[in-house]
Amino acid sequence: MRILAVDAALDACSVAIADAAGVRAARSEAMARGQAERIALMARDAMAEADVAFDALDRIVVTTGPGSFTGVRIGLAFARGLSLALSIPCVGVSTLEALALERGGDGLRGATIVTPGACYAALYRDGVAVLTPQRVERAVAAATLRDAAAGAPFVLRGPGATVTAQGIDGATAEDAAHVDIRALAIRGAMLDPASAPPTPLYLRAPLSDPP
Repeated sequence: MRILAVDAALDACSVAIADAAGVRAARSEAMARGQAERIALMARDAMAEADVAFDALDRIVVTTGPGSFTGVRIGLAFARGLSLALSIPCVGVSTLEALALERGGDGLRGATIVTPGACYAALYRDGVAVLTPQRVERAVAAATLRDAAAGAPFVLRGPGATVTAQGIDGATAEDAAHVDIRALAIRGAMLDPASAPPTPLYLRAPLSDPP
């Protein structure tokens, strides 16, 4: 199975190509804006490096948020548009799930995304959510994760993980500014498209006022 992975949800624009042998090519550029201009070119270059034609792809996997409202929309629009054009499945993975499970799915693994305006968290036991991706108040993020873990130790990844883990005994923190696109590409092969649709997970309204 040949997979194209796409992520623009956080402070990077990333693509990767993977097959049964592993990741064939990957591109990642740190950016808070400008993803719309770069994502298609990065995908083209990664596909050329992997020597894989677009019509040879079997699946596309994309992060669905939470994250930057614009970044999530850009990643989803590109992935879904390409999926439609190629008539292949598009699989959606929440940014929190991707962060939590990108180093493996065994045991308790959590993720948090801390932004100036909001905080999001999720926790997984052996790959199954025990705390589904949700928005939490920053003041109670540590307590929410600790309660979901029922006192058991776990690994916490994501932007702001170190700060959040300071209030949790037994939590090991690993700060990550964005999703590991290589891990996302490999994980995409394990998911069922029927149960992982590319549906945006904003968890809050965009920071804009209606006209």
